[in-house]
Amino acid sequence: MGSVPATMDNVVPFRRTAPRPQQTATPARGSVAARRSEQRALMDAVYATGSLAVAAGDRETKLIASRLQVYGFLLVEEIGADGTPRRLRPSEAIRARTDFPWRLSKARYGASTGLAVTIPAVDNFLFDLPSGLPA
Repeated sequence: MGSVPATMDNVVPFRRTAPRPQQTATPARGSVAARRSEQRALMDAVYATGSLAVAAGDRETKLIASRLQVYGFLLVEEIGADGTPRRLRPSEAIRARTDFPWRLSKARYGASTGLAVTIPAVDNFLFDLPSGLPA
């Protein structure tokens, strides 16, 4: 049997770097960091309150919300002149028209929400063979 050498010359010690100072400056407007922080702030506000009203003329917030809707984080509803909500598809929301106000709410998951892909309630549904087919 071979013996293990007392000193290992191929091991590099892991050294922690000094912590970075906190950034006090806000990110430049239009930068990736600014967009991420705006998206996170909007999503946090909607998730904390349950829903959020967006004024008809607030195009900037509508664009941020439409991006979050594309990724499935928010539901976007347009509030009509008579006060009835109409759920917007991502293709409609991305245009961000300033005709009507919007209501943003947390995305709900499940068969009752009208998702394109439903999740069956039966376990192991992928492995069930239709009758009449050989195994």
